[in-house]
Amino acid sequence: MNRLYPIFADLRDRRVLVIGGGLVAERKIAALLDTGADIQVLARHTTPAVQQWASAQHINVLRQNVLLSGVAGWYGRWRLQRAVQQAWLVIAATDNKDLNRYTAALGKRCRVFTNVVDDLELTQFQVPAVLQRGPIQAAISSAGVAPVMARRMRAKLELLLDESVGQAAGLLSEWRERIKQALPDVGKRRQWYDQLLDSEFSELVKARQLSEAEQLLSRSLAATGMQLIKQPKPGKVILVGAGPGDPGLLTIQALRELQQADVIVHDRLVSDEVLELARRDAERILVAKRAGQHETTQNQIHQILIREAQAGKRVVRLKGGDPFVFGRGGEELQVLRQHDIEFAVVPGISAAMACGAYAGVPLTHRDYAQSVRLVTAHCQDSMDRLDWAALADDNQTLAVYMGVGQLSLLRDRLLAHGKNPNTPFALVENGSRSNQRVITGVLHDLPETARNNQIKSPSMLLLGQVAGLAHSLHWYGAEAISKESLSDVA
Repeated sequence: MNRLYPIFADLRDRRVLVIGGGLVAERKIAALLDTGADIQVLARHTTPAVQQWASAQHINVLRQNVLLSGVAGWYGRWRLQRAVQQAWLVIAATDNKDLNRYTAALGKRCRVFTNVVDDLELTQFQVPAVLQRGPIQAAISSAGVAPVMARRMRAKLELLLDESVGQAAGLLSEWRERIKQALPDVGKRRQWYDQLLDSEFSELVKARQLSEAEQLLSRSLAATGMQLIKQPKPGKVILVGAGPGDPGLLTIQALRELQQADVIVHDRLVSDEVLELARRDAERILVAKRAGQHETTQNQIHQILIREAQAGKRVVRLKGGDPFVFGRGGEELQVLRQHDIEFAVVPGISAAMACGAYAGVPLTHRDYAQSVRLVTAHCQDSMDRLDWAALADDNQTLAVYMGVGQLSLLRDRLLAHGKNPNTPFALVENGSRSNQRVITGVLHDLPETARNNQIKSPSMLLLGQVAGLAHSLHWYGAEAISKESLSDVA
């Protein structure tokens, strides 16, 4: 098979003919709208979107009943030939095979590139899978033989390249002439571009600090493009939320950071499946903490982050759940700021949100819970600071983090402040993971039920009327276990 020759066409003010007005034609027209092309559509009927574009004068629709009812009539053939001859590109997007075949033959005879949707044999040009980042475009083609593979490759590129790529390209475009004047030698100019993009410039654009990025560009250009940029690139710490364990719950930005990290400093609660998505040659440092025994102190973690960042490395501080929800993320950023270390934050799906969703327990419900309280109960000190009277109020959901070791005290304090002993609870162990367990019961029996089922950390306690929905809204993993059947509050 001959390989295709890739080309990006400038269609400004050039006519593109689209034959057909259905959903397939609509997708093809949508891809042409921002090219500046003169889009002409031949169709008997059009979708609402195509009609809207025509009303806004983005396209011109020519309704040709005679033409599109068949191609046997001389008048229809003549009108179609005229339309093809006046076009630079033709796209046939109809379900009329005779019309598609005739259009392809006309395009070949008139030397006009023609695409017949889903017909490789008749097609003379193919529309690739396109990744768009501002003025930057990446086109992927499988020569028409494996379009699904091209689409999947585009999806992988979308994960790796964020919108800052397009913003950086736009900024460099504005400076293009000044850069050429300052660096007329092509080789030196190319070297300068490489050094700029490897410098703090890219990080500033990514952080949406475009003014600072432009200032850096200006200073480096004034310094003949070498002096400022040749300085070592500073290290940086990115605080990333790993979510509760299911790698499918990672954000796209979190995945990008894992792919770019030099060092990954991670907690014990970060799942192996999430770590498998990280850059293969990144150094991994486990900073494990367990209830009752701290294998790595918080101060030691601070020192690790400072040491690695000051060595010029890109450090991902990977935390289970969300780093700003009982993850001490704020404390770590304060220390980094004190040492003038750059940082960024990528939030994650918090354990409360994920455990509730995967256990069939909505954190809020119009009938049962109008608010949510996120509570940590990992030690006596944290328990003593809680407002128990407020926590005992009804019509709310309590999401208790790190509370496995304090369930008896938690139960007793809530009952002492008037909490209904029959309030439903759901204990979610290893929420969102393949070994997730959900144990349900009522507040009065909470510690005994947990002990009888050997509940272990990590577990999330969800307490409130909504926890009674765990059975009726179950959808993930094994069905919830209960001491006795709860009445369905729904």
